[in-house]
Amino acid sequence: MGTFPDVAEVIRLAHSAGAKVFVDAVQYAPHGPLDVQALDCDFLACSAYKFFGPHQGILYGKWELLEELQPFKVRPSKNVTPYKWETGTQSHESMAGTTAAVEYLASVGRRFGEAWRTGYEEAGFTGRRLDLKMGMAAILAYEQRLGGHLLNGLQELSDVQVYGITDPARLEQRCPTVAFTWARRSPRETAELLGQHGIFVWDGNYYALSLMEGLGLEGKGGAVRIGPSHYNTLEEIDFLLEVLSSIR
Repeated sequence: MGTFPDVAEVIRLAHSAGAKVFVDAVQYAPHGPLDVQALDCDFLACSAYKFFGPHQGILYGKWELLEELQPFKVRPSKNVTPYKWETGTQSHESMAGTTAAVEYLASVGRRFGEAWRTGYEEAGFTGRRLDLKMGMAAILAYEQRLGGHLLNGLQELSDVQVYGITDPARLEQRCPTVAFTWARRSPRETAELLGQHGIFVWDGNYYALSLMEGLGLEGKGGAVRIGPSHYNTLEEIDFLLEVLSSIR
C-alpha cells in the first residue's frame, strides 16, 4: 500500500467521481509500510493476527466520516466516535497483544532499519512511528528478495502455473505470497507432501472464493499458497524448491 502507486491512483479516481474508498489491507499489513495520509483513503481495515498479533480488528477512518456515519451498535454504547464503532466490552487482552506486536515490528526497525532512518526522519517521523517505518521498510526489502527467489525457482519447474505478477522488475507491486498450481499433484497432495518435509503451506481457496471462481479453480482444489515472511531464509526457500522438484 505505502509503496503501491496504483492504489493511490485508484483512490484519486474514485474521489474524483465522488466515491468513498475502503481499503482492505489485511494481507499487505505485515509486508510493508502503510500510510493512510499518503493514500488518502477514507477507510482502511486490517487485523493484528496478520502481523504476528491476536485476532484484533483494526479500522482507520477519516474522523469526519466516522462522525457522520451511523453504524449498527449495541444500544447502551455511546453514540459518539470512537465508541459507537466499538461493539460492547473490548478485548483488552487482544489490545495488549496488538501493542506487543506493534512493539515487535518497531524493534525490527531499531535492529535492521538504519538504512531508511534518514529518509523517514526528513519526512518528520520520530519515536516509535520512525521505528515502525524503518522496520516495515526493512521487511519489505528483505521479503522482495525472498519472493523473487521463490518466483524464479517455481518458474523453473515444469507444468507450474504461478498466479499474479511474476516480472522481476515489478516485485514492489506484489507481496511475497505466491499461489500456484501444477500438473504433477493436486493442491492438497502438494501441501501434504510438503508438510511431510516440515514445510507448511495452504491449499484450497483460503477464503478468496470469488478469486478462485474467476480463475476457474474453485471445485478443482484451488491452488497452493506459499507465504514467506521476514523470519524465513533463502536457504529455506531453496529447500522448498528442492522438495518440489523431487516430486514425481
